[in-house]
Amino acid sequence: MEKFTTLTSVAAPLPEADVDTDIIFPARFLLLLDKVGLGKHLFHERRYRPDGTKTDFVLNRPPFDGAKILVSDSNFGSGSSREQAVWALSDYGVRCVIASSFGEIFYANCFKNGVLPIALPATVHAQVMLGASTGEPVTIDLEAQTIWLPNGPLIHFDIDPYRRRALMLGLDEVGGILADDLPEIAAFEARQKQSQPWLDLGDGRLDRLFADKDAK
Repeated sequence: MEKFTTLTSVAAPLPEADVDTDIIFPARFLLLLDKVGLGKHLFHERRYRPDGTKTDFVLNRPPFDGAKILVSDSNFGSGSSREQAVWALSDYGVRCVIASSFGEIFYANCFKNGVLPIALPATVHAQVMLGASTGEPVTIDLEAQTIWLPNGPLIHFDIDPYRRRALMLGLDEVGGILADDLPEIAAFEARQKQSQPWLDLGDGRLDRLFADKDAK
């Protein structure tokens, strides 16, 4: 997973509440199983007309067409639990979503896929939305937990320490376990080999077991 430390980009303003996962990644694309390439279907019904031509949706308009930050309103990512919504954002290049609140499962999925979701109080969120609308670069500093707005105030946000560390190190859930708990896992396996050796099939006993079964 790509590390997240600081990010400077224009922020695409999407001043709309209750943007659900079906808007972010329509259900008709769920048959696509590969994470790579999903970005072209991000906000598909908003970005394209039925004939395939582009609309004036914010991600189709310069300078926001290259935005790595998205600013939306409350309850962003609500609806279904589809993780593809985050995969599509990430594949498109969006590394940070700022909103006043998020769908709970979507929020958790962001951290699993290297996307930083920042929830801000309504008054502060309004300042970020205004700053985004200027098209000037915004800087996110995850270590300092700050947002630098163009010609605006320095805004602080809070992220759970464990999730913050995982994003900064580029660790998904498995990577976090291997980074933090590998000595304990090795110690447990050593104890288990001593106390329950019949569970250790790493020495070829599994192959012999099936060979004996075939012989019978």
